[in-house]
Amino acid sequence: MQYQCGSLFVELKPIVKEMAKTTKKESAPAAKKPAAKKVAAKKVAAKKPVAKKAPVEKKAAVIKPKPAIKKEVAEEKVEQKVERTLMALYSLQQFDSQIDKIRIIRGELPLEVQDLEDEIVGLETRVNNHGQDIESIEKNIKEKQENIKRSLELIKKYEDQQMNVRNNREYDSLSKEIEFQTLEIQLAEKKINENKLSLENKKQEIEVSETMLEERKKDLEVKNSELTDIVTETEKEEDGLITMSKKQHSDIEDRLLTAYQRIRKNARNGLAVVKIERDACGGCFNKIPPQHQLDIMMHKKIIVCEYCGRILVDNEIANAVDVH
Repeated sequence: MQYQCGSLFVELKPIVKEMAKTTKKESAPAAKKPAAKKVAAKKVAAKKPVAKKAPVEKKAAVIKPKPAIKKEVAEEKVEQKVERTLMALYSLQQFDSQIDKIRIIRGELPLEVQDLEDEIVGLETRVNNHGQDIESIEKNIKEKQENIKRSLELIKKYEDQQMNVRNNREYDSLSKEIEFQTLEIQLAEKKINENKLSLENKKQEIEVSETMLEERKKDLEVKNSELTDIVTETEKEEDGLITMSKKQHSDIEDRLLTAYQRIRKNARNGLAVVKIERDACGGCFNKIPPQHQLDIMMHKKIIVCEYCGRILVDNEIANAVDVH
């Protein structure tokens, strides 16, 4: 019995060892579990401060409205620039209109003076041309007179030779030469008479032109004196307005200035920039739609009349310019 129990113990011994090993293995992880939890807790505790970086999101949320602010600032700058340009254009128009009024006061005197000066130059040229024609006519008359003298000398010579001819043949040839020289004399006398007649006509034309020239010079003196009186009265004012007009050019772009001058040149009254009066264009008096009026009042862009092409401004711009 003891043997059996001993053998059974011997047989069960390895099994018991194995069971003890397994129990140790099972018990070891169970003991280590709290340590793992502690490590996880430490990791969570370590990560919590990192997770609290919420202010970064708040900063991003604060930055988001900035583009809208920049856009508003840019729009305000554009409006200010357009407003300054419109004020400069309207001011330029006011100065140019005053200059036009001053020049209207002078009336047609500058044009009359210019016409008289041109007429005087034409009369002087005519007198000079007639003088040159007279010189050439007198020269032709002298040449024809010399030809007549030469022909008379030849005729006398041929007549003397006829007295000493030997035969009829020589006599006939000399007679033909005399006849030819006689015809030359007649032709020269005819040319001389024509030239004398032309010479008399040229002299008469010179007299008429000279009298007209004297009259035109007197008229020019009178017109110049009248013009100088008017110019001296308005010269200072006009120079000041021209200076102020040129100062406005610095605030206006070249393309707008070119367009302004073109519109002003084509307009009868010289108005290129007009304000809205009674919901209509101040230049052509056509009605302006409410939407266009609103756009003009916004000062976001330069708007022209769709009928006459003039640049339009509202009362705010006009009043601001009048105040300045």
